[in-house]
Order: sequence, then structure tokens, then C-alpha cells
Amino acid sequence: MSSQILEGKRGIVFGALDEQSIAWHVAEKCVEQGARITLTNAPVAMRMGKIFELGTKLKAEVIPADATLTEDLDGLLQKSMEVLGGKIDFILHSIGMSLNVRKGRSYTDLNYEFMQKTFDISSISFHKLMQCAYKQDAISDGGSVLALTYIAAQRIFPDYSEMAESKALLESFARSFGYHYGVAKKVRVNTISQSPTWTTAGSGVKGFKEFFDYADKMSPLGNASADSCADYCVVMFSDLTRMVTMQNLYHDGGFSSMGMNPALLNL
Repeated sequence: MSSQILEGKRGIVFGALDEQSIAWHVAEKCVEQGARITLTNAPVAMRMGKIFELGTKLKAEVIPADATLTEDLDGLLQKSMEVLGGKIDFILHSIGMSLNVRKGRSYTDLNYEFMQKTFDISSISFHKLMQCAYKQDAISDGGSVLALTYIAAQRIFPDYSEMAESKALLESFARSFGYHYGVAKKVRVNTISQSPTWTTAGSGVKGFKEFFDYADKMSPLGNASADSCADYCVVMFSDLTRMVTMQNLYHDGGFSSMGMNPALLNL
């Protein structure tokens, strides 16, 4: 894409940790397409990643915020509007973490305190973000809010554990809040269901490499890269998709429509 389709727009990008992060690619593409942005992540994640390097590169202010705390989200929105000089036009929610997966707990032996934390970080934070923005009237009329999800919300991938339920809840929040935000402010709320992607979070799932290869063979176009996902996000933030809302949009090379691919069979 060569035209500056986000020229003059202001955005917030959650979740850029390092060059493997989809959010990292999204931030770069948004600025490339003319937007001005702020970057945010949890303080603990900032100590592990390279977000400040990205901020310097993109001339984007980095604002620490714990997405599970409404006071942090309120502060992030207020600070972003100050820095960027007006209301926010788009937001990317790219947040997900399961302590049960990290600790290797099987789905039939989950720690429920860990599960609650998974839901709070990975999906309830999305509702909190939108509620804070709604109450502050922080998003411009016709703005766009996106969250990244995965097809495990609809289908069984055993090693994805309770992240599957978390993504299902995330998608439900997009539909429900999308209705209210659409009626009130014409703000669009959607989720993008991305292919398996080599991110820091994704590669931590047991058997990820084997499944990545399986999905790549199953999909007619192969797995969608983080870079191509960023392009899709840019289009969803732009005015070109101003009538698309409350949708779960598959960006997976066709995987979601496949039953069987002969490429997987030993013929």
C-alpha cells in the first residue's frame, strides 16, 4: 500500500513487545500510513521487551498501563489524547496470556485462580478498555477498535487450553460493545482471527511448531504472516471499512473454510 490511508489519524497500540509481536508490525504500518500513535504495554512486559526502541523509531510516546486496571486505562487514554492532540481514531488490543499454559497445566487439571487471571488479562481487559473509552468519550465518531483472536474460540485445539474460552469471550465483547458503541458514536468494534504466528506468546504453546506446519499446509494460501496481519489491521482502522462492525474476521489463508487438504495426505 502506497497511499497514506491513515493520514491525520491518532491511535493506541497495545502489546508490542519485540519484532515478533503482531502489534509491533501494526505500529510500524500505522505510522507508515500516516498515523500518529502511542504505544502501551504492562510495566512488567516493558522490562522484558524492546518497546522503547520502537517508540524512538516511530516517534511514539510509550505509556505504561496494566490493562486489567481501569485507573491505568483511564490514564492511558487521557495521556494519549494529550500527546496526540485530540480524540483517538483507532485502538489495537493485542493482549493474551495464560498462566496455566505457562505452567504446563493440562485442561483437565486447571488452576482456577490462574484461569481467572487469564480471562482478566486476555479478554475482560478488552471490555474495560472500551468502557473507559466510552465513559471518557475518548474515541472519535466513526473510530475503529480491533482485538486479535484465534479460531480456537470456535474449534478445539487441546493444547490452547482455557485461552480458547478467553478468545470466545473476547469475540463476544466485540459484538456486544460493538452494538452500544455503534449506536452511540458509530465506532466500529471487530476481532481479527489470525493464523498461527511466530510470536513470543504463540510459540510458547505446546506443539506450536507442528501445528504451525499443519495449518500452513491446510491453508490454500498458507499461514498469514504478522506483516500481512498488520496490513489488514491498517485497512480496518481506515475509512475504507467504515461500515464493518461486530465481526470476527478470519485472516488465515483460508484455513477456517477448509475440511481437508490433500497436501496433508500421503497419496
